[in-house]
Amino acid sequence: MPVAELDHETCYRAADSRDARFDGVFYIAVRTTGIYCRPSCPATTPKRGNLTFYPSAAAAQRDGYRACRRCRPDAAPGSPEWDFRADAVGRAMRLIADGVVEREGVAGLAARTGYSPRQLNRLMSERLGAGPLALARTRRAHTARVLIEQTELPFADIAFAAGFASVRQFNDTIRVVYDSAPRQLRAAAGPRTRTATGPAPAPLRIVLDLPVRRPFDGPRLLRFLTDRAIGRVERADDAGYARTLALPGGPAVVRLTPADSLVRAEFALSDLRDLAAAVERSRRLLDLDADPELIDETLAASPVFAPLVRRRPGLRVPGHVDGFEVAVRAVVGQQVSVAGARTVLGRIAARYGSPLPDGLQDPDGGLDLVFPTPDQLAAADPEELPMPRSRGRALVGLAEAVASGRLPLDYGTDRAEVRQALLALPGIGPWTADYIAMRALGDPDIWLGTDLGVRHALAALGADPPAGELDRCRPWRSYAVMQLWNLEEKR
Repeated sequence: MPVAELDHETCYRAADSRDARFDGVFYIAVRTTGIYCRPSCPATTPKRGNLTFYPSAAAAQRDGYRACRRCRPDAAPGSPEWDFRADAVGRAMRLIADGVVEREGVAGLAARTGYSPRQLNRLMSERLGAGPLALARTRRAHTARVLIEQTELPFADIAFAAGFASVRQFNDTIRVVYDSAPRQLRAAAGPRTRTATGPAPAPLRIVLDLPVRRPFDGPRLLRFLTDRAIGRVERADDAGYARTLALPGGPAVVRLTPADSLVRAEFALSDLRDLAAAVERSRRLLDLDADPELIDETLAASPVFAPLVRRRPGLRVPGHVDGFEVAVRAVVGQQVSVAGARTVLGRIAARYGSPLPDGLQDPDGGLDLVFPTPDQLAAADPEELPMPRSRGRALVGLAEAVASGRLPLDYGTDRAEVRQALLALPGIGPWTADYIAMRALGDPDIWLGTDLGVRHALAALGADPPAGELDRCRPWRSYAVMQLWNLEEKR
């Protein structure tokens, strides 16, 4: 909703009831204290006349408010709005979270969304009360505070890990946003039980806690990833999930351990500046910014899905750390079992993937490969791929399209345009395009009605929901698909 359309009455009720569902959705600024908070702040709710509501932390900072030290608005999950918005503002926010402004500037961000920098600044200012630079600055400050309070990293390292161009810029921003120097924030946080260590220059190992909206069905999320884990690239079990990453600054490894209200993330990085991108891609993989209460409430309006939601609240749609990898999985998985696809993907990774540097390898867990890049698979001979020739040609054609830049597969792309481009490729049908849209592009409203698993689950339920009933599940039909895929699981 535009800044002018924030419903002050709704916002005030959420703040008065300390409703955590709205954390990250909007921010509360208190004129008498000069601070801004998340809606669930435990402090006594100020008088209505002393409150101003903002759609972004950057907008509150622009007006001179500093972040509350008690409720930590920077530690809230991201707004679930950016999970489903497909317009330029939504796509830009997803790209900002991935660090595109730091790597490519506002001009690069605007080019990715198909707008001029001036147009994009106007759109984001109208919707969020701040432009791309201010929103990226706020993201850097939030990342920096997490590192200050959760690790023993030197402040110079924190500055560059968070995306600041200099230590001076880091110090000045922290003072403005938090009304404290970095040393004061670290002292106030108390002893840290976790550290960030590593021989110079790499790898650097960092452990962070990623906030989660509850309910969160971590066990079934792990089961989904475990069943599809590619040997030497991924490892998953009931305790957690680990995998290699291809980040802008080099390869990395992450291990994610879900709990009820957070996910413990352990990163081993080649380049410290990749931390923000690694965190964001991990959050996308586990769908941590979703609003499970709203999603489950919407699905429960359908007689078909209501009992499933009651049985499995908080189910998430696994995303990705690499959109191209998801697309390869979709092509390989056409008309084969999950286990069969996993075997083929393992062979492809072993032959065409890149070895992980020695310092990053996990000998105990067997992680020593980075999944092949589009360039590597575009150079493959379709005849030599471990799959039918027609599918091999489709896979190489897909890789060529992605490698050339004609087919961007990330959270900042126009979903409708990408779907059309996918369907124009030989060997890519509607199921493949929709699966890619659901997981690689983060589209929350994909209905895979022709999927064999979906059809079997509906048959087991004795249900065939008509289009009108499926419309009740919008815009969360991807979550309805996940409920059906999980129907037969025994936990």
